Amino acid sequence: MHPLLLTFLEIPRTVVATCSAGIALFLIGVWAARNDIAQARGMEKIVALNNLCFAVPLAVFGAEHLAGARFIMDGVPSYMPWRLFWAYFVGFALIAASLSIATKIAVRWSGLLFGIMMFLFVAMIHIPRALASPHDRIPWVIVFREMSFGSAGWILAGSAIDGWRGQSKSTLIAVGRVLIALGMIFFGIQHFLHPAGLPGVPLVKEIPTWIPGRVLIDYVTGAALLVASGSILLARRARTAATWLGGWILLLVLVIYGPVLVLALSDPGIAVKVEGINYFADTLLYAGVMLALASAMPRSD
Repeated sequence: MHPLLLTFLEIPRTVVATCSAGIALFLIGVWAARNDIAQARGMEKIVALNNLCFAVPLAVFGAEHLAGARFIMDGVPSYMPWRLFWAYFVGFALIAASLSIATKIAVRWSGLLFGIMMFLFVAMIHIPRALASPHDRIPWVIVFREMSFGSAGWILAGSAIDGWRGQSKSTLIAVGRVLIALGMIFFGIQHFLHPAGLPGVPLVKEIPTWIPGRVLIDYVTGAALLVASGSILLARRARTAATWLGGWILLLVLVIYGPVLVLALSDPGIAVKVEGINYFADTLLYAGVMLALASAMPRSD
């Protein structure tokens, strides 16, 4: 057997599935957004990447659910029947949402339903875990992270070309804007309290020691989150603040999380590979959150 084929077959199916799904959705998203990117000027070119940055991680997480359903099902609450079914169901739902958002087809429904799903996860899984360990910061980070993801889904549903109109649109965007800003405040404070952690969504993993200016990167990210949250809450230059913050997080994905992902994929451990993929996708999705928020804010602010 050819050595390259043998190497490919030895890669865990979860890694193959998540990477393949991410690459496929990236290509679809770039094709769908090509005109918007070409027509945008200046920083608006970054805003034009909002659907792409949002859709690719959803495809990655959807593939992870499908390839590792028997592991994912352990996270389904014990009182839920058919736990394996729900693991597969969420996987297919995420893939469908990623295709819808990447191609900008029926986003009013995919964004709305994705947001509802994330808020259900927060209420049924993450808040009970956080309350069980109230002094542990990580469960609370996950609460605000999932809440931000769901809020951005609602913002996409309201601001899409085929999105909701009138009072429904205003409510979806307003609720999403406030909840995302609250998460930014919490994350910003965490960056100052734990200045060695990977920037963006401040979880456990730390910035590799070979990256210069580790503490400075976290302080800059924390300050940016706090300043931008004020602009977004007050609706003063909110589009500008969200655009620059989204661009900064997207830069972090490329220059920090990209190398971290490459090193993780080169590690022989399956758990390390999957962790690297999850961190990369998580932060890319958070960049998508900021850019989705920017796209919904008026240009005149």
